[in-house]
Amino acid sequence: MLRPDKTRILLMVGGIGIIALAGAVGGRFLGLGTIPSTWSSVSTLLTLDNGGVEPVQTLGNLSPEELTDLARQSSSRVDRNRARYLLAQQLLPLRPADALEWIDGLEKDYPVLAPHILSLRAQLQGKLGNTTAATQTWQILLQDHGTSPVAAEALSALAQTDSRYRDRLIQEWPAHPLAVELALNTLEDPDAATPPANAPDRRALMLLVARHGLYTYQLPGILDRLVDQYSAELTPADWAAIGFAHWEKLNYPKAAKAYAKAEATPLHLYRAARSFQIAEQPESAITYYKKLVATFPQAPETAQGLAKLAPLLEERDLRAALPYWDQLYKTFPDSAAAALLGKAETLSLLGSQVSADQARQSVLSQYGDSDAAAELRWRQAQAQVKTKNLDKAAALAQTIQDRNPHSPIAPEAGFWAGRWWQTAGNNAKAKAVFEQVLRDHPDSYFAWRSAVFLNLPVGDFQSVWQVNPAVQVDPVPADLPAGSEALQELYQLGQYGDAWRLWQVELTNPVEPTVAEQFTDGLIRIGIGDYLDGIFMLDSLSFRTDPAEQTAVQDLHHGVIFWHNLYPFPFQDIIETWSSQRQVNPLLVTALMRQESRFMPGIESVAGAMGLMQVMPSTGDWIAGQVGLTGYDLREPDTNVSLGTWYLNYTHEEWQGNSMLAVASYNAGPGNVADWLDRYSLEDADLFVEDIPFGETQGYVKSVFENYWNYLRLYNPEISDLVGQYSPDHAKITLIHTDQSGKP
Repeated sequence: MLRPDKTRILLMVGGIGIIALAGAVGGRFLGLGTIPSTWSSVSTLLTLDNGGVEPVQTLGNLSPEELTDLARQSSSRVDRNRARYLLAQQLLPLRPADALEWIDGLEKDYPVLAPHILSLRAQLQGKLGNTTAATQTWQILLQDHGTSPVAAEALSALAQTDSRYRDRLIQEWPAHPLAVELALNTLEDPDAATPPANAPDRRALMLLVARHGLYTYQLPGILDRLVDQYSAELTPADWAAIGFAHWEKLNYPKAAKAYAKAEATPLHLYRAARSFQIAEQPESAITYYKKLVATFPQAPETAQGLAKLAPLLEERDLRAALPYWDQLYKTFPDSAAAALLGKAETLSLLGSQVSADQARQSVLSQYGDSDAAAELRWRQAQAQVKTKNLDKAAALAQTIQDRNPHSPIAPEAGFWAGRWWQTAGNNAKAKAVFEQVLRDHPDSYFAWRSAVFLNLPVGDFQSVWQVNPAVQVDPVPADLPAGSEALQELYQLGQYGDAWRLWQVELTNPVEPTVAEQFTDGLIRIGIGDYLDGIFMLDSLSFRTDPAEQTAVQDLHHGVIFWHNLYPFPFQDIIETWSSQRQVNPLLVTALMRQESRFMPGIESVAGAMGLMQVMPSTGDWIAGQVGLTGYDLREPDTNVSLGTWYLNYTHEEWQGNSMLAVASYNAGPGNVADWLDRYSLEDADLFVEDIPFGETQGYVKSVFENYWNYLRLYNPEISDLVGQYSPDHAKITLIHTDQSGKP
């Protein structure tokens, strides 16, 4: 699988790594913060007496007293073992002696987590000052479970007094976070400028971080030092690892240079070319695209390369692009329609209008179900709107909805088909197509807009500001589709930090993971609070192009686990508190926060906006003056949400409660919105959104309200049931059945 270009829409961030993991073994972890306690656990499975399995409650949220009762009284041996383990974890910081008693002999009763139990016992013994017993337990762990990644924890602990274990940790478990931490500590040691002869190879340590430390904030600096100091000694495989690290960090100029020195595989050549292109080095991009096409003419990556190369060449020599459109058409049947449409545009620019029209007609006649046909029909529909032929425009847009339901354009085309039918006076057709959008694309922004025009009680731009929709968040236990039995158990128990450490070793091909691995990776990232990358990993599953993989992704889309993790609810208490005080819709705040920061408290934009709601320091100072706040930190979640909700309420007051204008102001500023109101009519809010001249702000408004709609349809019982009546796909994921009411 070749992942398309990695973009995070409107999240202008760079170099923000994964947040720190609580409870790291052997020292500090390597991120930006710590996991709040509200993230420490999630719903687990309790085994019933009859052998069935049922989600009962969130074990990790139980108090020590409640876990004690479960450990002593549960009739299920599995549940008693789980409770004992979790109880010991909870008691570790303040009552280590009690914790030690609870796990006495537990490794025999609970073999799936035996290595973790031994590790926990050794930590407790060490905390109690019994270093001899701790050392013996670490040795037992190595002897009995030497092939488990948890052995890395034993090696790390024993390395504190014996450097031989340090070397073993690096050699045997290079992907384990403790090995990465050891490598970084060694590289950063000021006394190691002239290391002894037996010290680890610094180049090897830097390469270890390059390959396995993608989540560390030190990575960019390590990569630079590695290239500066050891460039002549690096192998093609080393350059590939460096290229991938820069690619993941969105540092495309450096990714391009590294991939250019890696082995000439289809993936490496494509990424070299694409990185040069994004870095605005078109000549180098053309060189590597051509090398990809010449060296690997049949590779799947070459199809993407040809589609990128031809438009680049058009900017220099229109006729030079034509052979590449032809090659894409002849070699890759799945891309034939896109090739024909691209060629038609080139022919038009060359003045060959007849040939261009013939190519466009071929797209419609031979590839009418393709995304390229949808794009062409959409252009034709918009042209008809300009001539006031709304019936024809609506018919063309309706065809997209019917013939091209999986096209990214389909939800928008269907909505506007309904609007145009409505304006033309055909209310029956308008209603039918609005229902079709809601049925086929229930997660889209245009599903919400269609629901508005169906007069469903879902709110509108003028009515969502101060409402407080009923929300029901029912944790649903997830079975990870990839990973070991131990990984599954830790995840079910809500031990996300331990699960993440295990997963770093088990995920052996992060460059091209399977669908199951990518989904698992996304769930685990979200579990530890890495919402930025976790949401991306889930959302980008839709980039898959292989038919079998697409089917697997669709199966995931039919599960509530996918949607609840794509639209998570972190910081719910803080959001509800400040939304109530500011009298702002808490789901709208959540939706805006998801777009602004992906719920990452330490994130900072290139413009300097900070925190969960991306408050600019100057704006924060102004708001602080209004509310009498001093000595604040915009990275602190409570403070950031306090200031951000104040400003969101302020923008609503500026525009008489119009949430569309308020959200646009939050992104572009009230001055720009005032200017747009002078230039464009607000009589039709949907047309006004389309007229917003800042592409970023137009996309921002749609994204925020698409987020809002998804939180509403997933978590509001009434709306969820209502959408399920229109959409079988939504009904499949709806697990909310309640008598609660509460209209948005």
